Amino acid sequence: MWTSSILLLAAAGAGVRAQDGNDTAPFPFATYPNGSSPNPAAIAGTVNFETSPPFYPSPWVSGLGDWGASVAKAQALVAQMTLAEKVNLTTGVGWEGERCVGQTGSVPRLGIRSLCLQDSPVGVRDTDFNSVFAAGVNVAATWDRGRAYARGQGMGAEHQGKGVDVQLGPVSGPIGRAPEGGRNWEGFSPDPFLSGVMMAQSVQGIQSQGVIACSKHYIGYEQEHFRQIPQAGFNNLTDSYSSNIDDVTMHELYLWPFADAVRAGTGSIMCSYNQINNSYACQNSYLLNNILKNELGFQGFVVSDWSGQHSGIGSAFAGLDMTMPGDVGFDSDTSFWGPNLTVAVLNGTVPQWRVDDAVTRILAAWYYVGRDTKQIPINYDSWTLATYGYQHFFAQEDVRLINEHVDVRGDHATTIRDLGSASTVLLKNVNNALPLTGHEKLTAVFGNDAGDNPDGPNGCSDRGCDNGTLAMGWGSGSANFPYLVTPETAIQNELVGNGAVFESITDNFAYGQIETLAMRASTAIVFVNADAGEGYIVVDGNQGDRNNLTLWQGGDNLIMNVSSLCNNTIVVIHSVGPVLLAKYSSNPNITAILWAGIPGQESGNSIADVLYGRVNPGAKLPFTMAVSREDYGVDLLYLPNAAVPQVGFTEGVFIDYRALDRAGIEPLYEFGFGLSYTSFSYSGLSIVKQNAGPYTPTTGMTAPAPTFGTTDNTTSDYLLPSDITRIPFYIYPYLNVTDLQEASQDPAYGVPGYIPAMAQDGSPQPLNPAGGAPGGNPQLYDVLYMVTATVTNTGSITGEEVPQLYLSLGGPYDPPVVLRGFERLSIDPGMSATFTVELTRRDVSNWDTVSQNWVISNYTKTVKVGSSSRNTPLSMTLPM
Repeated sequence: MWTSSILLLAAAGAGVRAQDGNDTAPFPFATYPNGSSPNPAAIAGTVNFETSPPFYPSPWVSGLGDWGASVAKAQALVAQMTLAEKVNLTTGVGWEGERCVGQTGSVPRLGIRSLCLQDSPVGVRDTDFNSVFAAGVNVAATWDRGRAYARGQGMGAEHQGKGVDVQLGPVSGPIGRAPEGGRNWEGFSPDPFLSGVMMAQSVQGIQSQGVIACSKHYIGYEQEHFRQIPQAGFNNLTDSYSSNIDDVTMHELYLWPFADAVRAGTGSIMCSYNQINNSYACQNSYLLNNILKNELGFQGFVVSDWSGQHSGIGSAFAGLDMTMPGDVGFDSDTSFWGPNLTVAVLNGTVPQWRVDDAVTRILAAWYYVGRDTKQIPINYDSWTLATYGYQHFFAQEDVRLINEHVDVRGDHATTIRDLGSASTVLLKNVNNALPLTGHEKLTAVFGNDAGDNPDGPNGCSDRGCDNGTLAMGWGSGSANFPYLVTPETAIQNELVGNGAVFESITDNFAYGQIETLAMRASTAIVFVNADAGEGYIVVDGNQGDRNNLTLWQGGDNLIMNVSSLCNNTIVVIHSVGPVLLAKYSSNPNITAILWAGIPGQESGNSIADVLYGRVNPGAKLPFTMAVSREDYGVDLLYLPNAAVPQVGFTEGVFIDYRALDRAGIEPLYEFGFGLSYTSFSYSGLSIVKQNAGPYTPTTGMTAPAPTFGTTDNTTSDYLLPSDITRIPFYIYPYLNVTDLQEASQDPAYGVPGYIPAMAQDGSPQPLNPAGGAPGGNPQLYDVLYMVTATVTNTGSITGEEVPQLYLSLGGPYDPPVVLRGFERLSIDPGMSATFTVELTRRDVSNWDTVSQNWVISNYTKTVKVGSSSRNTPLSMTLPM
């Protein structure tokens, strides 16, 4: 989503010094020469102008899994609705038309309120008295299912308390193909297994509070550059970029976490801005109809990203169920749907069953999470924090109470503080430099990233600047801070309370003062950062995506200047993802390095808890810290290569640690790496084969497409009712005139056009062999092996360790290892704990393009267990 009618908003105050280094990739393509997959099929499936095959009709919801009761309730309600009422629930009322960032029409006759959709994946956006949670990348760094669920639960409760029906999150698109991707921090990890676990826990946590989770952005949305047209500086572009992805890579990498979200019951999926194989995500029939609704058995509704819809009947046939914000362009007073969808049904182009199915899916999700009993009135306004104002902001109509300033934070600060410390990764700790005692003779804190934004924590719209400590990226994935505890404040409180001496400098360019203080300090703590966000905001030339992987605001010079003068320098990094740290890992004066991510409102308290030993770090990197940018093998497309930019994912499944492993490149800090204040050992690997039956592809046919109620074809019944006063720029389902051609305002109305074959066919359809339940064929989740190992705390203090299971699938085109299990364990000194992983059929399978199903290959498969992707002391062949 983007929230400015101006495509690009230059962030004030960022300065020209925010980011060191080059401003484009050193290689002008999206994959480096050594990064391409060895699989010829991966290369063949990613050529420029690759096409996506059509798939019709759009599957109708059937109540798979535990959705049966919700679907039945929805169908009973849809049967009572008129066509106009049905269309009203599928179409947003327009940008700034109501109080949420997106709202549908309503059906007051049946007691259905306008549905409220609201960002973000870190908290309730554009309001007050809400919390700001740690970002998705931090949640992944905890490697903790319980904490992921608790965060989702907290965010869901706050959205519920504001009257939100649909929270626009969690995120696994982008998954993080390239580390420079602007919105990677909203998601979890470039590893699909880790992302999938966190997606599922987040969905279940959010929906436990009666709020629909909207898992996004589906799919292949891996960069901000060229995601929408026009884009400043590039006037020759005709369409958004196309992510060209082969079938195996789609299933084994990008689709994997979405399958987990669907299996967890996500009520909604948001389709993305980009094209996939040169078909827009929100009208890609193969991805929406065949893979999402057919193969994965998705029972909820598909909603467009804001202005991500590019056609009317085309998107309806392709599987889109709800359009947001409803207008073609923001405040354009036009809509692809709304009255045009009404016309399309009345003239017989779109069959009634397709609209019935869209509305059934929306209401099924509504019932599935309990909105029928938990919905409360909307009590805030996204466009202003004023108490009184316009109900319809853009139209400037209907002044009333719009912000009740309801405090929904509860005790979530405790959860957020814990998430921040539990996601802080200790990368270096020479001679037990950490934890600190709090009684050091002179502690000096350095860095813009330690202090306040002089304009306040919310001083930059949608956090579109890098002023002060970094606790959140920028864009629609942001929220307003209720407060922001800075590291400077937290550390000062720690030391002053102990009677210690503390000084700080938060101007990275106060060179003389920095030199003077660094020479005096017994302990120097340097805070540095690297920011990113959504492409509608530009910060210091970074158009959402990072231009490079260096530190911002002269951070590299700051570290070198301080560490050259203080031989006990501790570096803390707040960043949206990987940064280049090779020059510091071996610097003897830098005694400790911590990656703290973007931890939310309790940032300073969280890092102080780790620095001063109240929390023993147990986090692990959710990505690789490579020595150089090129080591990752992939990059972004910064300069267009065609009028429709073509981004070929020629690396296939080889991203992040998989790329470095295949190329034999030594990382600086590998995926899954993280130190502790104690130590652990591994022993006793055991694999027990389970008695699961054989895999049976799903067979059979669906029922025919159901229709509910009858459509009144009297066009005069679809005129704006006399008791409704039309609000300017508001999208209604009603016609202006009774003549359908005139009502459509389409100069090509009646001209023979293209309706895809079978798009209108409501007859029984064959079931997908890889489908059969939410998440895919149920037998994919049969447990085939029980793997256990013993982890022992060999140190002197209690600590948390994350044992990790990696699997070598053995094929010539498989990564050397893939993550297939983990567990965060708390272990007392001298004690042991058992690490247990249930390996499923899906875990040990590959996607077969011929049978279009999952198969277990005949190659030897090896289980490896250890503390990171490169430290796996236990190994055993999987018995087949």
